[in-house]
Amino acid sequence: MVKSRKPPSGRTNLASCIVATIFLIFIFIIIFILYFTLFKPKSPIITVNSIQLPSFSTSNGTVNFTFSQYVSIENPNHDEFAHYDSSLQLLYSGNRIGFMFVPAGKINSGRTQYMAATFSVKAFPLTVNGQPESVGGPTVTDGLSGFRVGPSMEVESRLEMAGRVRVLHFFTHHVESKAECRIGISVSDGSVTAFRC
Repeated sequence: MVKSRKPPSGRTNLASCIVATIFLIFIFIIIFILYFTLFKPKSPIITVNSIQLPSFSTSNGTVNFTFSQYVSIENPNHDEFAHYDSSLQLLYSGNRIGFMFVPAGKINSGRTQYMAATFSVKAFPLTVNGQPESVGGPTVTDGLSGFRVGPSMEVESRLEMAGRVRVLHFFTHHVESKAECRIGISVSDGSVTAFRC
């Protein structure tokens, strides 16, 4: 005798669907947790290593110089950081005296890239408290630590980097990072007396 099989009942189908749904929800929760713990996009870390003024001159109460800033940019993400729309600005007394676009590029995951930016700053009048000042004028504070260092000036540099990071090769996330530095410069010889970022 041959026994005939019974067709699966509705309860068996319902139980299979519930188990499959619970499994898919569990997988989704695991992916969600991994995304927000391991793969969450992070902004790059900018470190200013050095600031120099290779050339510096003063004449009739005006100053002009060449500005060089050396930075390292670390990508802490698990995928490459593609940067674009990045710039370096130099400010004096709230006015922009220098500007440079940072060329677009990519930094591989977990890597550090070193960059140097150098540009010439056109002559601008030296001021103290918003008033024009002669180069041989009175001693002023450096604005960084309050020490009197002779004739000095303070400029501010702002490096802004914007770009995108791909997460799990599917999602693209926009990230930004900034580094602002205050730089004390001796007017007598153009040396950088101090900088703080």
